[in-house]
Amino acid sequence: MTTDTAHDTSHILRVVKTAESLCERENANKAIVLPAAYLHDCFTFPKNHPERKESSRYAADKAIAFLQSINYPAEYLEAIHHAIVAHSFSANITPETVEAKIVQDADRLDALGAVGVARCLLVGASFDRQFYALNDPFCTEREPDDYTYTLDHFYTKLLGLPSTMQTVAARREGEKRVAFMNAFLEQLNHEI
Repeated sequence: MTTDTAHDTSHILRVVKTAESLCERENANKAIVLPAAYLHDCFTFPKNHPERKESSRYAADKAIAFLQSINYPAEYLEAIHHAIVAHSFSANITPETVEAKIVQDADRLDALGAVGVARCLLVGASFDRQFYALNDPFCTEREPDDYTYTLDHFYTKLLGLPSTMQTVAARREGEKRVAFMNAFLEQLNHEI
């Protein structure tokens, strides 16, 4: 169920591609990582829903029901469930396996870089949020408020994501993508 344009099929496919690449680097089990990556957002509450933090648990339960219905090997189901539950930033669940770490990292990487900028703008527009605060667009003298201003989401969450990455490869990639986002902010500052 797609609840916003930032969590569409293209998001899923990018997360799968990234997860597969991280899986190879980390020597993880693809039989766990790939189904978890494909199904990590098979259910999501809208970003402004009061139960938003429970989305990953609902998705994990739905994913396992589907995998059981197609007779997916049972020995992987618990690990897949954990990887899906732990992928969510808002759920704040620590991934306990390398596979769960990879799915979490792959999902977070999709919030960064050029794609991350576009996704942030899409979500902000879907909630009719202002692009930036006219008096202080870059939060230099005020607390960020991403419920009012789209650009503030860079400061409340996105720019700090590399430090939350679980794998070395994802942290490095996250830092590259944040460098792009900082260049975007510098250019925006020049233009406004």
